[in-house]
Amino acid sequence: MTSVVGSRTTSRTRARGAARRTALTAVLFLAVVTGLLAAPAHADPGTEPDFSQQVVFKASQEQGYACFRIPAVVRTTDGTLLAFAEGRVRDCSDAGDIDLVLKRSTDGGRTWGPLQVVSEGDGDTHGNPAPVVDERTGRVLLAETWNTGRTDGRNCDTPCDRTPHLQYSDDDGETWSRPRDLSDQILPRDWNSWYATGPVHGIQLQRGRHAGRLVLGVNAETWSGGGETHNHAALVHSDDGGDTWRRGATDTWPYEADGTFRQKPQEMTLVERRDGSVYVNGRETEGTDLGHRTAAVSRDGGRTFTGPFRALPGLYTPQVQGSVLRFGDSGRLLFAAPADPDRRRTMMIRSSYDEGATWEGVDRGRTVTTDWSGYSDMVQATPERVGLLYEGGAVDARDEIRFARFTEGWLGERRGPDPVTPDHAPGARDALVLGGAARTEDRHGHGRALSFDGRDDAVRLPFRRQLPLGTREFTASLWFRYEATGGEQPMLWMGGVGPNQPQVRLVGDPARSRLTAAITTRSGTSPTTTAEVATDRAYNDGRWHRAELRRADGELRLTVDDSTVTAPDVPGTVSRTSPFGVHLGQKPDSRSHFTGALDDVRVRADEGAGRGTTVLWLPLDRVRGR
Repeated sequence: MTSVVGSRTTSRTRARGAARRTALTAVLFLAVVTGLLAAPAHADPGTEPDFSQQVVFKASQEQGYACFRIPAVVRTTDGTLLAFAEGRVRDCSDAGDIDLVLKRSTDGGRTWGPLQVVSEGDGDTHGNPAPVVDERTGRVLLAETWNTGRTDGRNCDTPCDRTPHLQYSDDDGETWSRPRDLSDQILPRDWNSWYATGPVHGIQLQRGRHAGRLVLGVNAETWSGGGETHNHAALVHSDDGGDTWRRGATDTWPYEADGTFRQKPQEMTLVERRDGSVYVNGRETEGTDLGHRTAAVSRDGGRTFTGPFRALPGLYTPQVQGSVLRFGDSGRLLFAAPADPDRRRTMMIRSSYDEGATWEGVDRGRTVTTDWSGYSDMVQATPERVGLLYEGGAVDARDEIRFARFTEGWLGERRGPDPVTPDHAPGARDALVLGGAARTEDRHGHGRALSFDGRDDAVRLPFRRQLPLGTREFTASLWFRYEATGGEQPMLWMGGVGPNQPQVRLVGDPARSRLTAAITTRSGTSPTTTAEVATDRAYNDGRWHRAELRRADGELRLTVDDSTVTAPDVPGTVSRTSPFGVHLGQKPDSRSHFTGALDDVRVRADEGAGRGTTVLWLPLDRVRGR
């Protein structure tokens, strides 16, 4: 094998590489000492906390780089952890001068060695690391994607000249082969607008007749007639240790004439299920389907999908890459991604106990950090600990790349079912009662309403297809009582959150002496628009009041008791492209909670010709399972 770590192919790159190596020598001793102080290499694992983390890549700690992004991590057959990232030379943009870099750990991620350059961009972009380990030979393979670099900080032109490459290491990542172009094997000619490997670790199948097969995720787009026409999500696989690759399972989604599309599965993360099937969880980017996560399954070793990707509207994330891993040999799958459905922040680990069919909600997930956070990858760092390599920062998710180590004890045991309250809408399941929301006196003096403490109490409806209101006219009504004098007081929230996500919301705003109701809509590929109405008082007098929000006849109308305020309607759908939930007493990003009581919450959608459908009906008069 010819090593390319530290080698260069031109006088310019040789000089640049020498300068980097000289600078790295100056900081190496400090980096090693810092790592030893943070976690001694020979520390007794039994004395370690259940959770710890450290910074692995940070521009201020390395010479020659302005930014590090796009983490990926694997464990070799000898137990060495290899942490990959894009080392962005000039700035943090996606299409500049970018190297693929690496750090190694031989003690399960407690300490890390110096930075190595695996593939130097030399002015171009070498990125999207997708490593996979062949456990039969010990070889570590690294798929990556190249394109012509820019110097202006902008993204790659459309179409972009992206091509897949592969290199490998036979000595636990100390040296690497020269990259070779894989275009003739896994880049069809009509995938000519965008192409991306990973970025996340691939898998080697362990079960069934395809045991030993290496599988990676890729995605691409087609350009024709002056525009993008299709998105492709695919698996590629090798049965000879990475010498040759084939394109297998492929799910293609067309773009509509107006430029919209139902789904764009990207940045897929894979795990082998216990039955030998491959579960694929991907980022869904700006499609008309609800949700920012999507999933598919292959039952033939990655050759085909059993069906098209299916959106997961209840798995809250922003638009971001995520990662999936099985915890050891257990039946517990882990999903790592930011949990704020609006912005890249609050990195969280959520568990699945049914092989990815369902996932824990944000109220059950384990928060790694409330900082800004972005892309991630996970690895079984030791038999007892999982490692999470993720982008994070107090100011920006791109500030640094951290490595967190945690035990299953830190994650916590599987919780039992939540208490529920009946939803009387046709075909509805019971709504979940979260936190300590409890019965309280209703407007008739009976104990048939629900109180919320303003900290973690909420009612959340399980997703079903009847809940999104789309473009329909509707009427939402509820009874409320509260005395709060400050803070955002969310009473009813349907859809996404933030200024760019379709939604319906009714919120108390006592600090400004008002109650507000709003819809945010989207039409085609146009930006979102919002219609909002506000009362002239907050109604926070501790008495029961009835609020009714109606979208009909070209206007948005809010009536509280006998007072009505209106605003012109805005066209479009109130439920598209974003994660979707229905919450009482809670904002979908969990950053605001209602302090007060709610009763008899109803939403009815108009179907035309005088007909309507009850979307939800929550009397809130009973709580079972507490």
